[in-house]
Amino acid sequence: MKIICIGRNYTKHIEELQNERPDEPVVFLKPDSAVLLKQHPFVIPEFSDDIHHEVEILVRINKVGKYIDTKFAHNYYDEIGLGIDFTARDLQAKLKEKGLPWEKAKAFDGSAVIGSFLSKKDFQSTENINFELRNNGNTVQTGNTSFMLWKIDELIAYVSQFFTLKIGDIIFTGTPEGVAKVHPDDILEGYIEDKKLFRIQVK
Repeated sequence: MKIICIGRNYTKHIEELQNERPDEPVVFLKPDSAVLLKQHPFVIPEFSDDIHHEVEILVRINKVGKYIDTKFAHNYYDEIGLGIDFTARDLQAKLKEKGLPWEKAKAFDGSAVIGSFLSKKDFQSTENINFELRNNGNTVQTGNTSFMLWKIDELIAYVSQFFTLKIGDIIFTGTPEGVAKVHPDDILEGYIEDKKLFRIQVK
């Protein structure tokens, strides 16, 4: 099982971090050890003082594919989920400054929250899905898939050029604006439309 993550897929998030808008999707990976176990809290790691939440729409691949055409990409998933890409922003900044890979800041243990999944049939279009993250009951991130620079089917087609997609692989499709530092005792809850798909306690 691979976790394939997309960075810089929402314009306002690119702007809030003062990043350069990419010409093609930014792709990085998380290992399976990054998955936060069900019913477990997220424990802030000792190596960072600035862990940020990044809520993202998830897609779970349901059949093997390689060099998938965009027009056929919808055949490779039937569920939409929600998760968090936890990021050690201070460590990421140091790595970026030196031109080094991001993995230590993005792929550490527990950095990938994978919530529940909903049937794709629940949505009229995968290009118009509302989602949000609440921290201690307050909405801190809101997004809609219509604002993605590259839509879900385009992302599947793109990443399949480089990686064979296998059953159970999960694609994190990027985060909207509003990323921020988490603190001990925060309660993070993720919603697609009005359905709560995860609840995480920070320690």
